[in-house]
Amino acid sequence: MQTSKVTSKYQATIPAEIRKKLGIHGGDTLAFEVINDEVRLRRATPLDIQYAQALAGTLSEWSSDNDAEAYREL
Repeated sequence: MQTSKVTSKYQATIPAEIRKKLGIHGGDTLAFEVINDEVRLRRATPLDIQYAQALAGTLSEWSSDNDAEAYREL
């Protein structure tokens, strides 16, 4: 098991051993999957990226100033 601290900007460094094992390089896109209380991390596939791009246009209903205020502390 490897660990990493989360910064104040909610960023974490992926340990070198994990990056090497998954073949992750600077500029790669990652996919996160939450299953119960665990997170799976992997390199994103072209299908993952297309899905995220297609979904992005449908999320504008939650981008108002009121929404930003309501969810700021999350």
